[in-house]
Amino acid sequence: MPDLKTAVTGNTLPRHLGLFGLWLLVVNGLIGAGIFGLPGGAAKLAGEYSPLIYLFCALLILPILLCMAELASYFRGSGGPVRYGTAAFGPFIGFQAGWLYYIARLVSFAANSVLLVDSIGYFWPAAIAGFNRVMLLAAIIVSLTLINVVGSLRAMRSLALLTVIKFAVLLLLVVAGASLLGTKLLPDFNPLTVFNSPYDIGAATLLLIYAFVGFESVVVPAGEAKNPARDMPRALILGLLLVTLLYIGIQLVSVAAVTDIANSSSPLLDVAAALFGPAGAMVLMLGVVASVAANLLGAIFSTPRASFALAEDGSLPRWFGAVQPHFLTPANSIMFFGVLALMLALYGSFLWLAAATVVSRLLLYGLTCAAVPVLRPKLAVSNSFVLPLGYTIPLLGLAACGWLALQVSLSSVIATALFVLLGTALYFLARWQAGPGN
Repeated sequence: MPDLKTAVTGNTLPRHLGLFGLWLLVVNGLIGAGIFGLPGGAAKLAGEYSPLIYLFCALLILPILLCMAELASYFRGSGGPVRYGTAAFGPFIGFQAGWLYYIARLVSFAANSVLLVDSIGYFWPAAIAGFNRVMLLAAIIVSLTLINVVGSLRAMRSLALLTVIKFAVLLLLVVAGASLLGTKLLPDFNPLTVFNSPYDIGAATLLLIYAFVGFESVVVPAGEAKNPARDMPRALILGLLLVTLLYIGIQLVSVAAVTDIANSSSPLLDVAAALFGPAGAMVLMLGVVASVAANLLGAIFSTPRASFALAEDGSLPRWFGAVQPHFLTPANSIMFFGVLALMLALYGSFLWLAAATVVSRLLLYGLTCAAVPVLRPKLAVSNSFVLPLGYTIPLLGLAACGWLALQVSLSSVIATALFVLLGTALYFLARWQAGPGN
């Protein structure tokens, strides 16, 4: 079991990730498939106030993100929440943090893989049925797995290309939509009357907050960052700022362009079609494909680093911690993730699992905020990113997690509890296999 100093400074993977690579992981963790379907639900629940709800969600998530940025500046090894939980509260809590993160990202990856195939079906309807669907899912997941096995630099180049396509399509929608709509873009509302409106602001917040989760992926591969103490906080803050502005712009254009956007099942496709005709819808669909593919690539890059870190800590079998000697990547962890994701995507009915990831993320975020007061006195140095106002920001983050937890369903809580029990069994199995004194 590594001591605290080793957990902070230790590293066995080459450091290729600079600020831009970390920023790519942040924005692709945040922007997946959700934004292509959320504007309709947001308009239904909050109407003309929906752009303000994005801003409110960003403010809710900000203290959590800032706490993660501070913790990331203390650690130079891979693992993210695994490292923070272990250093602050011991190996058992560190394992559970890594386990919850792993399950949340695995199920999300499988769900988005299916969504990507469904999006391809827009061009090729036969892709979503029978043998074609199986082969396409296998091709997608296997290719993403191999890209990550052969090296982080190749993965980052692929991620950069997909990010350029995704942002080009979304920015084109916002800029071109704003130029066409003119003054219609700005809603005519009085924010002071929002609580007297017929809209459900709480439900809208709960819906849209999930467009702001996933940023934690960037801290997991910290062991491959050139300067995590300097670049992690910058990447997190810049990523949240850009994504929030983009979301608000998309919502403003959506509400102004399509009168009945609240009842749309494919809101951004309807917006593109309304503004630019069928060709616009086709271009936007390319953005959907690029966005989901980038999200998948970011997930399969970051998540296996969690099992790699758990193996380094002795909480999973050593097989997960093996580094491929030629490519210097955690190949076993990457391939294991790819196999599980393919099984879920092919055979799993995992909608109920997706609900459990909500509680998993909130537990992770709460753990992150709680770790700051424990680790700051031990690890903060002159070049660390230390939050101002004492421990006010971690307390605000815990309050945000608590409020959001009150909004989730009982079934999600039960599902997460079952995952925690399963993780506990795996943890003690690994300890038993390691023998006495471990």
